[in-house]
Amino acid sequence: MERYHAEEYDVIVVGAGHAGSEAALASARMGAKTLLLTINLDMVAFMPCNPSLGGPAKGVVVREIDALGGEMGHNIDKTYIQMRMLNTGKGPAVRALRAQADKNRYAEEMKKIIEKQENLTLRQGLVDDIVVEDGTCKGVVTSTGAYYSSKSVIITAGTALRGEIIIGELKYSSGPNNSQPSLKLSDSLKSLGFEIDRFKTGTPPRIKGSSIDYSVTEIQPGDEQPNHFSFATPDSAYNTEQLPCWLTYSNEGTHEIIRENLHRAPMFTGIVEGVGARYCPSIEDKVVRFSDKPRHQIFLEPEGEHTDEIYVQGLSTSLPEDVQEKMLRSVVGLEKAEMMRSGYAIEYDVVTPHQLRPTLETKLVENLYTAGQTNGTSGYEEAGGQGLIAGINAALKIQGKDPLILQRSDGYIGVMIDDLVTKGTNEPYRLLTSRAEYRLILRHDNADLRLTEKGREIGLVKDDQYEAYITKNQLIIDEMKRLGQIRLKPTEEVQAFLATKEMPPLRDGILANDFLRRPEISYKELSQFIPVSDVVLPNKVIEQIEIQLKYEGYIKKALDKVEKLKRMEAKRIPENIDYEAINGLATEAKQKLIKIEPETIAQASRISGVNPADISILMVYLEQGRVVKKDK
Repeated sequence: MERYHAEEYDVIVVGAGHAGSEAALASARMGAKTLLLTINLDMVAFMPCNPSLGGPAKGVVVREIDALGGEMGHNIDKTYIQMRMLNTGKGPAVRALRAQADKNRYAEEMKKIIEKQENLTLRQGLVDDIVVEDGTCKGVVTSTGAYYSSKSVIITAGTALRGEIIIGELKYSSGPNNSQPSLKLSDSLKSLGFEIDRFKTGTPPRIKGSSIDYSVTEIQPGDEQPNHFSFATPDSAYNTEQLPCWLTYSNEGTHEIIRENLHRAPMFTGIVEGVGARYCPSIEDKVVRFSDKPRHQIFLEPEGEHTDEIYVQGLSTSLPEDVQEKMLRSVVGLEKAEMMRSGYAIEYDVVTPHQLRPTLETKLVENLYTAGQTNGTSGYEEAGGQGLIAGINAALKIQGKDPLILQRSDGYIGVMIDDLVTKGTNEPYRLLTSRAEYRLILRHDNADLRLTEKGREIGLVKDDQYEAYITKNQLIIDEMKRLGQIRLKPTEEVQAFLATKEMPPLRDGILANDFLRRPEISYKELSQFIPVSDVVLPNKVIEQIEIQLKYEGYIKKALDKVEKLKRMEAKRIPENIDYEAINGLATEAKQKLIKIEPETIAQASRISGVNPADISILMVYLEQGRVVKKDK
């Protein structure tokens, strides 16, 4: 097809899922003329899998996106149908906010924001080719022959990249939710020299809500206490008419149906070629791997306020449709379930992430970025976090400014990107709290205190959001100072209170902040024995004061480790260093260092196969100042 020059942009984003939406909004808000191309305008920020956001680690990412000036938190706060805080009985490092979304409203609201955004053009188009000249990305070409030139391109193609849907023996070319796939873009990436892997993910069937017997399931209501993902959303905007979810379980009958039909399961017959997510297995995989487990949780989650579709979480499958029906009806409460959409597996291409820099720019092609499931991750939150960073860095590079690289100690987004570019992934990557060595300081409640300044510096945090952050921070500082100056005396009231707590009486006076450090004491309880504050403190401020005082010792230890890490991050490794010329490095270390091309000593130390002895040799070599460079 004959090519024609359509338009010129600063940044082109390919794909308008959760990564693409954040990338395009970020670059446009930073002043870059941005084009967002999507295969289907009706699927902008669509949720083809679970219609929810948040949960352990993932919920922190949504808060971090918000603190940096992204859109995901704002959007879910406008469109949720249920909000719950998880792990409330555990410590603050693992507490997690989770929201059930109205799937259609979420997509519609994000599309509205994108359409109204200055500097941003949203257009339907299927990108087939990436234009590269002298190692630098110059634009993209669509299936209609339109050549859009640009200073940078961000690929966020998600599962559409040579996607194939699998249901039993049926396998056909498709993007998520039976959308059009992107068939030629992978070939363009391969022709540029990129390594491409094949991954797999899946979804459960959707069933008709009115066909469920809810009386035999366990109701899972939302929280009555107002909570939101965006730090800017007021408590007054809390949805008081939330929809419940319900819990039921698979049983031995369900498992027997699955075992009897494993010979028809694509993941066991060889039809599935892609690598699936270990942390989100299909029901057939769970039955085989955990054969001694008599049941598995199944959550029944509404897909929206104005639809009867129910998402059957925990029953992800690619078994044939007739088996899916039998399996569903074996579950308590689903005996008469009417399946509206069958579950399926989807295979798709990914760019192996060791080919990326921490900015998410590719090493092979300058000014070409990739983000989201294209980089081998799973989940809307992981995609949104990457898209935001890619969009920010594409705009910063155009402006001639230093990039934004989040360290592991800055946030879960930093942990995720470092894991991807340093360690790579051989399966769909999912963020977990266990991946973060500094999780006590990377909490959902302090994301604004950690990242708002960075968002402000790059120009994404608006005045009202920044002023609210400054006010909150100052209230915390002032009250912490005040509590350090007030002394509680062992009065009768105090001693009687301690007795109700089965705590020993005070022998002498104690500072209010030391009193609050005790795990059994809340700020509200302390307040009855000390002078009233000059200002009414919001609950979020009180929460910070309690956490910072009660976990002060642990937080200090974590911050000391962060300082050591920062010193290692400051030791940069020159570009194009010839590791073959460094005597004493182990062969495996040389191979891994050449493959990953770490930018700092700290990053090099996290590469699997590079041991402390190799790091010592590398540091001595760099300090000698006679670095041998290799030809590009």
